[in-house]
Amino acid sequence: MYDEVDYPEPGQVERRAVGGAESARAGRLWWDGAADAYQAEHGDFLRDAGFVWSPEGVDEAEAGLLGDVSGKRVLEVGCGAGQCGRWLRSRGVREVVGFDLARRQLQHSGRIDEQTGHRLPVVQADAQRMPFADDSFDVVFSAFGAFPFVPAAESALAEAGRVLRPGGRFVFSVTHPIRWCFPDDPTEQGMTVNQSYFDRRAYVEEDGAGRAVYVEHHHTVGDWLRGIVAAGLVPQDMVEPEWPQDNDQVWGGWGPVRGRMVPGTAIFQAVKPV
Repeated sequence: MYDEVDYPEPGQVERRAVGGAESARAGRLWWDGAADAYQAEHGDFLRDAGFVWSPEGVDEAEAGLLGDVSGKRVLEVGCGAGQCGRWLRSRGVREVVGFDLARRQLQHSGRIDEQTGHRLPVVQADAQRMPFADDSFDVVFSAFGAFPFVPAAESALAEAGRVLRPGGRFVFSVTHPIRWCFPDDPTEQGMTVNQSYFDRRAYVEEDGAGRAVYVEHHHTVGDWLRGIVAAGLVPQDMVEPEWPQDNDQVWGGWGPVRGRMVPGTAIFQAVKPV
């Protein structure tokens, strides 16, 4: 749902079911084409080594949602250009790994590594099939990475649970499910409900041949919670950030006008039992 200058041109919009393979293909295509514009537009807000959970500006340095990560092995799901993982590295966390579906995003990560001197090991991979062994990480997190773009919440969350060690923490942020009801408009005009909260058909942009070139999926709050439990994890909290008074930027469908009345982000916290 992006139409800013220099982003890939949106195709014909449909609402339909999309499977995992088609969704992953569309994600690679779109994010490889959008990475340059995305980093140019949002790079200052994200910072080269910064940990921002959401467009509201929730900063891990203040929120501490991951808890104490010193001495922990950490995985970032859908790392983009690696800003969050690189911030952890800059704070002395020795083992941080990131992965993303888009090769171009990872190229930006390498570029920023060279500029900052804080290197984040990254790999190109799909959140639906994480290339890591069981019980590999003490902390798994995702800041708007991957999970809004997977068709089955339970399968992706199961992968996160699989690679997390017993006693480990899982934290991820996504578009707040209630936002699915509203148009992608951060102004007063975007306050009118025009879509059923319970309609789980994906938002799909298609090329002339009917192939998906951008896909975004909707899961309700209950879907996310059931997925967390099915993954063998125990939910701890769901954070719904309020829009801060000092943040006047507009980010796609997020902005101060609507953001101070309707939540735009949901951050889920869970742990894996010992």
